[in-house]
Amino acid sequence: MRVKDCMCDQTVCVKPEASICDVAKLMGDNHIGCVPVCEKSGKIVGIVTDRDIILRGIACDKDNKTTPISEIMTTEVIKASPDTDINSVADIMAKNQIRRVPIVLDEKVVGIVTLGNLAQTPECKDERVGELLDCICDCRGKADKNNC
Repeated sequence: MRVKDCMCDQTVCVKPEASICDVAKLMGDNHIGCVPVCEKSGKIVGIVTDRDIILRGIACDKDNKTTPISEIMTTEVIKASPDTDINSVADIMAKNQIRRVPIVLDEKVVGIVTLGNLAQTPECKDERVGELLDCICDCRGKADKNNC
């Protein structure tokens, strides 16, 4: 099975100049925990999660109404293409301890695949999802790379 068969293709993106506050409201309104950050051309330049907002914004005393999301976003975006095999994406998530991967085509976001998406596919067996979650949530930050 390919990522395009299970990804969410109703992805919301923000511009780098959007404020932390505006992005947080967008996340709340759309019931999402992550937003790709894209230039006017649509090219992905970053990604921000609800955790980033808390740890890099609020905890660092950023002015959430005036600070652009570009100041707290992750710029080294781990991404995949729509034709990537879902087991390969699961491996990417495990090795990088991430729960979401933007799906891009020609550097433009066309979807996002989450741990939840993978859990709902018959190709990702319950045991595999459990192992994946173990790798992602390894609180020591030292996931056994041989098992992940």
